[in-house]
Amino acid sequence: MTATAIPLVSDQSLGRADLSAMAGKGAHHLVACDLDEADLSKLDFAGWTFERCSLRHTDLSGAKLARSTWRGCKAPFANLTGTDLEEAQVTACDFNNVALRRANIGQARFVSTRMTGADLHLARGMGFTFEEVLLVGARLPGLSFRKEKLVRLDMAQADLTKADFRDAILEGCSLREANLDGAQFAGADLRGTDLGGLQLEDARVFRGAIISREQAEQLLSGWGLLIR
Repeated sequence: MTATAIPLVSDQSLGRADLSAMAGKGAHHLVACDLDEADLSKLDFAGWTFERCSLRHTDLSGAKLARSTWRGCKAPFANLTGTDLEEAQVTACDFNNVALRRANIGQARFVSTRMTGADLHLARGMGFTFEEVLLVGARLPGLSFRKEKLVRLDMAQADLTKADFRDAILEGCSLREANLDGAQFAGADLRGTDLGGLQLEDARVFRGAIISREQAEQLLSGWGLLIR
């Protein structure tokens, strides 16, 4: 049996009327399409592929984006509030300053993507992956990274208030100048993480975490102690 070909749309400027006619009727593949500032809220794009598309300031709030694929897209300041991104794949995209408040990111995968200033307040889901992602200054309060493996995430200056890193493994990550008030790190492996200038008051925040000898020396130097 021959598989049904996925409709391909390329190099088009598309608005709500165009996409409403296609939404909810199976997967489509958009390549190099201009969706800037379009109102695409609450439309059904489940299983769609967006490749090298432009979505600057696009409103996708409440849209169905489960199992969607994003490659090389530019979507700064896009509104994805309340979207369903379960099992979505986002690779090499510009998601700077996107709003992902209350979004479902369960099993979603973000790789080599810029998300500086992104707002993930109240985002939910388990089993999501962030790998080689810039989250500088992002809002991630209360987000659970428990038991996740985080690889080369730059979360410098991010809001990680009450975030859960228990039993997580952080490799090549940065938490420099992040807001860690109320965050949990018990069992977390932070040996490959840039924690910034560790001070004595930081010891309480990282209680139960695994740190390197060098990090321990930096912490104890605040007491004037040297490890020989």
